[in-house]
Amino acid sequence: MTDALETALAGAAAAARPVARTTRAERAAWLRAAADALDAAAAELVPLAMAETHLPEARLTGELGRTTFQARLFAERLEQGRLHDVRIDHADPDWPMGPRPDIRRTQVPIGPVLVFAASNFPFAFSVFGGDTTSALAAGCPVVVKAHPGHPELSRRTAAVVSAALSGAPAGTFALIEGEAEGAQAVRDPRIKAVGFTGSTRGGRALFDLAVSRPDPIPFYGELGSTNPVVVTPAGWASRATEIATGFAGSAVLGSGQFCTKPGIVLVPDADAFLAAVPELSAGPLLNEHIERGFRAAAAEMASAVTVARGSLDDDLAPILFRANASDVLKQPDLLELEVFGPAALIVEYTDVPEVLSVLDVMPGQLTGTVQGADDDPDGPELVARLAEHAGRVLWNQWPTGVTVSDAQQHGGPYPATTAPLTTSVGTAAAQRFLRPVAFQNVPTAALPAELS
Repeated sequence: MTDALETALAGAAAAARPVARTTRAERAAWLRAAADALDAAAAELVPLAMAETHLPEARLTGELGRTTFQARLFAERLEQGRLHDVRIDHADPDWPMGPRPDIRRTQVPIGPVLVFAASNFPFAFSVFGGDTTSALAAGCPVVVKAHPGHPELSRRTAAVVSAALSGAPAGTFALIEGEAEGAQAVRDPRIKAVGFTGSTRGGRALFDLAVSRPDPIPFYGELGSTNPVVVTPAGWASRATEIATGFAGSAVLGSGQFCTKPGIVLVPDADAFLAAVPELSAGPLLNEHIERGFRAAAAEMASAVTVARGSLDDDLAPILFRANASDVLKQPDLLELEVFGPAALIVEYTDVPEVLSVLDVMPGQLTGTVQGADDDPDGPELVARLAEHAGRVLWNQWPTGVTVSDAQQHGGPYPATTAPLTTSVGTAAAQRFLRPVAFQNVPTAALPAELS
C-alpha cells in the first residue's frame, strides 16, 4: 500500500466519529464553502477540464454550475432536516400485540466512503460530484479515487475543496490515484461503502471485491444502460418530425457520452424514421480510451445488424444501426450492448405486442421513454412495462439531462446499477450512506438531536 493511500484511509477512519457527530448546520456550511470556492475557481478549473476532456467551455461551465447547485441543495435540505428518515413510536400500553416500548428510529452515517470518479462528467460526477456531496451531507468522510481521464483537474479540484473544508475534522476529504490503489481501498476494512460511476466491466469487478470481503460492504455502482425509447404508432403519426429531431439532439449530446443517451429506439417504420432524422454531427470523444471502447462496441454491433447511417471508417461520425424486432428477439444480448458515443440502434417493430416482447427481455436500465400522442391507447401499458426495467420513465421527453431534485431517481435494476433501491442523483442519494438505528427506551439526553 502506498503512503498516500494509507494516509487517506487512516485519515478517513480517524475522522469518522468526529464527522458523524457534527451538526447538520456544520455540514451544510462545509458544502456551501466548497461550492463557493469552486465557483470562485471557475476561471482556472474550466480551462483545465477543456484541455483534458475535449468538452466545450459552455458545457463545462454549465456542469460546474450544476455541481455547486447540487452542494447547496444538499446543504439546504440538511438544515431543513429532510435527509433523514425519522420515525417515532411513543410507548403504548394498549398496543394490540402487547405493551409497546418507546422506539425512535433514525439513521446514522455508515462510515468512510470511497468514491470512484467518472470520466464523462469531470465536475458533476467526479471529485466533488453527487457521490461525494451526498456522503459528506450524510456525515461520512470521503476518499475519492480520481479518474485518469482528467488527472490535473482532479488534483486542482481536490485542492480547492480541501482548502474550503479546512474547518472540518482532519481526514474528512482526500484524493487518491491509481487503479491498484482503488482496488486496495475497496478491500480495506476502514472503507464502509463505495460509490462508483463507470463501465459495467470495471464496476462489476469492484462490486465483486466489495461483497467478497470478510466484512461485505454496500457497493453503489452506476454501470451500463442503453435507455430504450418506444415510439408508438399514434405518436409517430402525430409527431414524426418533432420525435426525429428530438432524438437527433439527444443521441449526439455530449458526443453521445451520456449514461442516459437514447441508445435503442423502437419505431413502427424504420425507413421513415431514418429519413426524418436530421444530419448528425459529433465532436471528439473524451480520450483515446473512450474512443477505442466506442470503436470496439460499434464494430460488435455492426457484426450483428445493419449500419444504416454513418460508417465505422469515418472519424467519429455518428452511426445509426438498424434491425427488426424479430431479429433482436433472437439476439437479446444486443439490448445490453452499450455503444458509448454517438451511435444508436433503430429497431422496427410490426405491432405493439412485439414491442412488449422486446421490453420483456430488456435488461435493467437507467431510463425508459415513450414517445406517444395525446390519449395514446398504448401509453399506459408501455409505461408500466418500462417501469419494470427502468429507474426513470419519461413521456414525450428525452432522457439526457438529469435534473438534481428531491424526486429524482437515477438508478435501476442490474446492469444499470448494482443497487436498484437507490439513486445517485438527487437528495435521496444521501440515503445510501446512512444506516438505520432504532433507540428503545433511551433517555432524551442520550438521543440524537432529531429524535429528542
